Amino acid sequence: MTKKELEAKLAELKSDYVRIQSDLDKLEYVEGRVSSAQQQLERLEKEIADVNRQLDEIDE
Repeated sequence: MTKKELEAKLAELKSDYVRIQSDLDKLEYVEGRVSSAQQQLERLEKEIADVNRQLDEIDE
């Protein structure tokens, strides 16, 4: 992937993360099931870290 593609993917992942975090906050407020949202956040954190690592490799 090119640097521009990685940056676009990173922006998309961050947007998804913020959206799911907001959903998680709402679920916690109404005492809903939060395990699925937590798993999604963990997966996104790993993907964000991976994309950041790829960007670092390109910059070197």
